[in-house]
Amino acid sequence: MANKDYYKMLGVKKSASGEEIKKAYRKLAMKYHPDHTKGDKASEEQFKKISEAYAVLSDKEKRKQYDTFGSDGFQQRFSQEDIFRGFDFGDILKEFGLGGGAPFSSGGRGMRFSFGGSNPFNGYQRPQRTPSKGSDLVYELPLTLEEVAKGSSKTVSFQHQGRTENITVKIPKGMISGKKLRIAGKGESSPYGGPSGDLFIQTKVVKHPVYKVDGYDLYIDKEIRLSEAILGSNITIPSLGGKELSLKIPQGTKHKTKMRLSGHGLPKMHDKGQGDLYVRIHVNTPKKLSKEQKKLIEQLAETGL
Repeated sequence: MANKDYYKMLGVKKSASGEEIKKAYRKLAMKYHPDHTKGDKASEEQFKKISEAYAVLSDKEKRKQYDTFGSDGFQQRFSQEDIFRGFDFGDILKEFGLGGGAPFSSGGRGMRFSFGGSNPFNGYQRPQRTPSKGSDLVYELPLTLEEVAKGSSKTVSFQHQGRTENITVKIPKGMISGKKLRIAGKGESSPYGGPSGDLFIQTKVVKHPVYKVDGYDLYIDKEIRLSEAILGSNITIPSLGGKELSLKIPQGTKHKTKMRLSGHGLPKMHDKGQGDLYVRIHVNTPKKLSKEQKKLIEQLAETGL
């Protein structure tokens, strides 16, 4: 399906006002209208394109749909009949001082143009499709890390067809930020008699006091003593599930070393796999020393340490 940049067709910015769009179309219509181009086929094709662009961008709802879903998404939702429904180009062209005729049908001199009826492009109409569906809705649902790890059941309240609806949604394990669940038919109603759009439940993981999250991986900061970093040690790390995990600190571990506990991150959605838990080591270098500690450090310094 060809990408149609309606703004580019009319030579306007995406932020253009309705008056600017109308002015741009008038200028191009005067240039490409068959009354001025004397049967030039290329000009006729260009006139069709700018007329379609104007039909979309001059209608607030169609323009909103086009801006929201882009060219491909818009073309999937709107047939040409949808695009030109309820739009009287005859009045618009009369306002511009341009003539009418039969809607892109043959007769008389070459091709004649008028814009009555639902589709001004007879002979160029796309195959009939079912009426376009309504807009989709996105509901952002906050989840704790524990709910992501174990799964959850949530009651969601939202506006649907002018009333508040409550539905219970089963949240699977591993539904990290940005993942979506689709609830069919719970979006906005179609303005053209088609099916309603869908409701998408999109999760957002709330900030946790201990762990930071990157996809399915968890990160935790752990402070160790200088002696533990130098001599090595075994420390314990709390898992999200409440277990104590053992982590070996090798001799000579440096400040900000990152160590991995494989498979102790978040479960992957619809997968048996699991992310990892990363421990960022912070070596605590004391700012003040006792007399005994200072003496011992001085003795170590004498040994060349």
